[in-house]
Amino acid sequence: MTDSSSKKDFPYLHGFSPVEQERLRRQARFAEHTIYQNVNFSANKKILEVGCGVGAQSEILLRRFPDIHLTGIDLSPTQLAAAKDSLGKLSYANKRYDLHQMNAENLTFKGENFDGAFLCFVLEHVPDPRRVLSEIRRVLQPGAVLYVTEVLNSSFFLDPYSPNVLKYWMAFNDYQYDQKGDPFMGAKLGNLLMQIGFRNIETEVKTWFLDNRHPQKRKEMIEFWSELLLSASDQLVAAKYVTQEIVDEMKKEMATVANDPNAVFFFSFIQAKAKNH
Repeated sequence: MTDSSSKKDFPYLHGFSPVEQERLRRQARFAEHTIYQNVNFSANKKILEVGCGVGAQSEILLRRFPDIHLTGIDLSPTQLAAAKDSLGKLSYANKRYDLHQMNAENLTFKGENFDGAFLCFVLEHVPDPRRVLSEIRRVLQPGAVLYVTEVLNSSFFLDPYSPNVLKYWMAFNDYQYDQKGDPFMGAKLGNLLMQIGFRNIETEVKTWFLDNRHPQKRKEMIEFWSELLLSASDQLVAAKYVTQEIVDEMKKEMATVANDPNAVFFFSFIQAKAKNH
């Protein structure tokens, strides 16, 4: 990772294109109901969002909790520029947020500034999640609440059997792991938070389990998942983790699943809640 003074973007699995930035916004809206079921900042005022990216979760936080002031940090100047642009168009966000380019492993805030913190699918991309969480704890007030949502990519299941999707998925995870990320971070949150000194740690398994009982939601999920997979295809092909043939066959298999009347989609991720001190 580069330091916070760098103006260059760091290697990132999904890239920084405008298409990818819009996918992130759609992803945030798509997953909002599941992610925010038990997130509650109604009693908090100063929230730190680590890895705010294009501001997709920032928009939701500011809308759901009208009394908060949000401080968003991200390492990418490209993503922050997109966040500034999108948040600037929202009347309800006016004067209620600050954005900073900053390395989460070395926060430049002094003292205990915040009474809440939020991370969503961020730690999976950082080389030292323990350092990030330690830095967050350092700038949180006593009793502050932290919410962390992270992936557990080993949980992914798709029916009908789709061998090229699975080959691609394994390469996707291998690439992320080799880039010093962790596609299985969700399962490790409880241990990490305890080791760092957080208290009252709760973890919840969130699951998307879609079959014939929810055909429209299933179709939407498979379309969303196809976009997620394809967002990394250029990087995976260029780095020789997959061939273009596997990418093409994966796309065909995802289309087949999307049109199968008995398709099944399953994926779980983890949300942790903890208190400081």
